[in-house]
Amino acid sequence: MAFTSFHLYFDDVEVGQEWESLGRTITETDIVNFAGLSGDFNPIHIDHEFAASTPFRRPIAHGLLVFSIASGLGLYSPPMRTLAFLGIREWYFRGPVFIGDTLRAVSKILSKEIRGRGRRGEITWQRQIINQERKVVQEGITITLVEGRAATGLSAAPAEGEKVKAGADMANAPPPRADGDAQ
Repeated sequence: MAFTSFHLYFDDVEVGQEWESLGRTITETDIVNFAGLSGDFNPIHIDHEFAASTPFRRPIAHGLLVFSIASGLGLYSPPMRTLAFLGIREWYFRGPVFIGDTLRAVSKILSKEIRGRGRRGEITWQRQIINQERKVVQEGITITLVEGRAATGLSAAPAEGEKVKAGADMANAPPPRADGDAQ
């Protein structure tokens, strides 16, 4: 799922717009690699025998692994010209994620604030991470810094219907969710 163009500027999006990412399936390798990277070797994540004795009955993914994957999914949907991840206003872990679960990120713009005379802007997002059953497993509010058109010398967003040059992979990107229904 590689995009050759993160083409949406701060100026191109509006409060209330919503996108849903493509799916990403969690593997046991993801969990083991994250345990090694983070140093979190809690047996509930990596020991099948121990996990069988818990209410989950099987290993669960680390909460921060899921958050990290969601961060990556959010980069692609929408493909914004993000300069920085500024913060997490709040974040909740609503349910377990198991090996084999397929996750999607649902991202909705809550607010926008111009910074640097239009060269950039802060976007506050409502993010939900849903599994293959469309159950919310994590959700919260995040803030990103996004490049504005003034930074590039471009004065306005493309006209309605005008195509933005993008890589071939953009044909597979889901469109913005205008009606709030799942796609």
